[in-house]
Amino acid sequence: MNNQATVEKMQQMKLHGMTRAFRSTMETKVKKSFTADELVAHLIDTEWDERYNRKLKRLICGAKFRYQASLEQIDFGLNRNLDKNIVLRFSDCDWVKKKRDIIITGQTGVGKSFITTALAHQGCMYGYSACYFNCSKLFSKLKLAKADGTYNKELNKIQNYDILVLDDFGIHPIDAASRLSLLEIMEDRHGSKSTIIASQFPVKNWHDIIGDPTIADAFCDRIIHNAFRIELKGESIRKKYAKKC
Repeated sequence: MNNQATVEKMQQMKLHGMTRAFRSTMETKVKKSFTADELVAHLIDTEWDERYNRKLKRLICGAKFRYQASLEQIDFGLNRNLDKNIVLRFSDCDWVKKKRDIIITGQTGVGKSFITTALAHQGCMYGYSACYFNCSKLFSKLKLAKADGTYNKELNKIQNYDILVLDDFGIHPIDAASRLSLLEIMEDRHGSKSTIIASQFPVKNWHDIIGDPTIADAFCDRIIHNAFRIELKGESIRKKYAKKC
């Protein structure tokens, strides 16, 4: 058997992980300790890991997260009304599979953005696509898209993400154009994809934030009743860390 010919065929088939494992096995003579089925399993496992890691890197890069965060990094020892059991229940991403939404509210600095990123990052670990948006920047982007004729294309991209993170909802005033865009996004995603919304304002204030009663009713009806809710409390974590320093 010509090992070099085998390597070249693997490379042509873009089996990069398998190629690396095969070369390593041949060079180190570890093959003598493998049975035939163990060697095949080893090569396939290495190729699977290679493809998984490449996909995960691509998903995380495409998500454009605000933070590098994971569920393992969440500090449950802080006094902010964060139930560890509830958060860990999301770790299997069944909420994404069932097209459920998550709403996280709380004052500035309690860790909303970090937790939303960690949840979406977990989704990437399970192979789901995600994208992070600051709401004001998203609305500005969509206004520019309307001006240059790419609005529908942008909405389609947003619709296709398995997980959409809308951070800092309600911080800046929502004008008529942004209200309509917000409703279109939720209309497209309702029941078909998952959305995470983080806001400083409690849900009861969202009608006032959105402004238009009709659009507010339509938006809230699509997001609130289908969503898990996490209501964080307590003082800013940033202040606590600053005091320690």
